[in-house]
Amino acid sequence: MKKEIPAPSNFIEDIIVDDLTSGKHDKIITRFPPEPNGYLHIGHAKAICINFGIKEKFGGECNLRFDDTNPVKEDVEYMESIKEDIRWLGFKWDRELHASDYFGRMYECAVELIRAGKAYVCDLSAEEIRATRGTLTEPGKESPYRNRSVEENLDLFRRMKEGEFADGEKVLRAKIDMASPNINMRDPVIYRICHAEHPHTGTEWVIYPMYDFAHPLEDAIEGVTHSLCSLEFENHRPLYDWVTENCGFDPRPRQIEFARLNLTHTVMSKRFLKRLVDENVVSGWNDPRLSTLSGIRERGYPPEAVRDFCGRIGVAKADSVVDIAMLEHCVREYLNDHAARAMAVLDPVKVVVDNYPENVTENLTLENNPRDPEAGEHTVTFSRELYIERDDFSLDPPPKYFRLKPDGTVRLKGAYVVKYVGCELNADGEPEVVHVEYIPGTKSGEEGAAVKVKGTIHWVNARDCADITVNMYDYLINDGDGDYMDRLNRDSVKVLHGKAEHFAADAPKGERFQFLREGYFIAKGGGEFNCIVGLKDNYKAQ
Repeated sequence: MKKEIPAPSNFIEDIIVDDLTSGKHDKIITRFPPEPNGYLHIGHAKAICINFGIKEKFGGECNLRFDDTNPVKEDVEYMESIKEDIRWLGFKWDRELHASDYFGRMYECAVELIRAGKAYVCDLSAEEIRATRGTLTEPGKESPYRNRSVEENLDLFRRMKEGEFADGEKVLRAKIDMASPNINMRDPVIYRICHAEHPHTGTEWVIYPMYDFAHPLEDAIEGVTHSLCSLEFENHRPLYDWVTENCGFDPRPRQIEFARLNLTHTVMSKRFLKRLVDENVVSGWNDPRLSTLSGIRERGYPPEAVRDFCGRIGVAKADSVVDIAMLEHCVREYLNDHAARAMAVLDPVKVVVDNYPENVTENLTLENNPRDPEAGEHTVTFSRELYIERDDFSLDPPPKYFRLKPDGTVRLKGAYVVKYVGCELNADGEPEVVHVEYIPGTKSGEEGAAVKVKGTIHWVNARDCADITVNMYDYLINDGDGDYMDRLNRDSVKVLHGKAEHFAADAPKGERFQFLREGYFIAKGGGEFNCIVGLKDNYKAQ
């Protein structure tokens, strides 16, 4: 019985369905090939979802392959973080591989190119090669070493491998076409000398393949059917095909490019992210203000929301900028369905209910999640002394202010309607203690309690609430033009000290809550919380 092929949902899947239907491939193999020179960011999440999503949809394979061809910048720490990020997103790779696994095979391929007269050792410096490469309208200039004999090139390349020459003294270049309209085809460098210890192969090698040579060979060796990459590699595709064809691979993988993810208020550059970390602008790669996957995980974003976001933005052929409000919308939607509700006061001012008995504590109930009947309820205690948000009381309120004010009434969430009685001020003239009286018979849920008031505010019981620390985050990068460092928001984190129900304050690390009227928060343990996202949704679907 012929295997049923799922319907495609984007242009990449159109190609895959055609290849499966025609019999060109009976199994789809993709790969996610990060360079381990930094932590992954939200842009990589899109590539992860595409490659692993195709594996899941079409019953194929997806390998994790570390593109470790530059020992100067790569580290085992980054490899471990990449694996953690992929697992966090909910994906499993079929094989864990390294570009360095194929260094021997790549060297043999380079030797065969030399023997075929398609590669040569060049003594020009990197600056001289750039200067002779030409422009988009002018051809490049051939290297004076381009016509060395095969025997001389083989000898020099062997001596490069044996460590006889210094870094930068010689390179191996592909011999293609210095007049090609595609600058990438103008005798590109495919091997360079680098006397540095490699995190995976140690000191075995002192020459390393360049990305444009190594990457197509890795795909071909592994039997990758569709090599999916971002749009900036489109101009490199002719070189990709040249390498696999001239190194004798058949069948050969097909490179397909898709638009990379660009988000407002966000930088998709490992180089810049590393600079922020190295210069201590942020606390580390997992700083909650960063776009790294470890950062947004620390912030409290659920992986399900990130996957949902990647699915909604789709797979396009042209670059565009996505409003970060869309990502926040996906996070907010998921948490609205899954986060427990609790009351917390982030800037507390004390309230005394003058006509409530001093030694009485009343038990009330609060739904854990009104969107999920199975989430149950928890107990909230009410007594004579409470805390409310400072912004929920005003001695001189603006128009249409429906919270607590002189001569006003307001409902305390899940409890009673109270009316203003008076206020004690501190030395600075700010409210220190607000006095109210509750109106009997107005308790929420009781018969006859439906007293009409225009405002409902949250609160916590001063007698048994817990102290909490809350980290509030703003965007780290302001939108605009110019250098990213000039656009840094230097006031992107604020630490607040508030009060919360013990129900939330005692929660284990990683549990997420909606603090009523405040936003969504994740417990970090010990009464500390990170703000994940606010309640206000600025996203407007197109």
